[in-house]
Amino acid sequence: METKHLTFSDFLSYVSRNSGMLWEYFLQHLLMVLIGLGLAVIVGIPLGILCSKNKWAAKIILFITNILQVVPSLAMLVVLMLWLGLGTKTVMVGLFLYSLNPIARNTYVGLKQVDPSYLESGKGIGMSAFQLLVKVRFPLSLTYIMSGLRIAAVIAIGVVTIAPLVGGGGLGREIYAGLNSNNSLRIFAGAIPAALLAIVADIVLGILQRKLDLAKRKSSGVPAQPKVQNLG
Repeated sequence: METKHLTFSDFLSYVSRNSGMLWEYFLQHLLMVLIGLGLAVIVGIPLGILCSKNKWAAKIILFITNILQVVPSLAMLVVLMLWLGLGTKTVMVGLFLYSLNPIARNTYVGLKQVDPSYLESGKGIGMSAFQLLVKVRFPLSLTYIMSGLRIAAVIAIGVVTIAPLVGGGGLGREIYAGLNSNNSLRIFAGAIPAALLAIVADIVLGILQRKLDLAKRKSSGVPAQPKVQNLG
């Protein structure tokens, strides 16, 4: 593949000429990520809460979600394709399954890390188990949950680039079109926005995570809780 004669102006010219198509791919890419992550949040947080209440449920749920996450992304999408067929639905279900582990695990870890003294104080003023969860445990776990969402978002953005292999859209379509036609400009036009999207998502969610931690400390005097890393 010849890239030595390409210049930045060539890249900008290509992007300018195909801005409508590239914008459409970008929106498809972003939409698949948002839907997959949204479903994982809706299911993963309750699973994390269940894990915090029952150690056997924690072992089973975390084992299954960990298995799902370590399955190679292409293999996962191919298996789902045999069940759901070609298309965007297969990709979004794959993203949902991939995102469950960091969200459920971080929710579980965050809830378990809450200082018992805060729970005792809540019980002392007559809070029910549900009130303790909603008003004490969950707010103190938000930084952990945001960390899980941050990990899941970066993974999801990368996984979506192989969506065209199972009939999906997104920026991966431009990458694979470039590979098939030996066109470096098309590869860069798909890969660079995808990489930038992952970087921006990581930075923005990281900022939100730090703001939540700061707000929590200011309002309750709780010391900063460390981020959970490498939970895959």
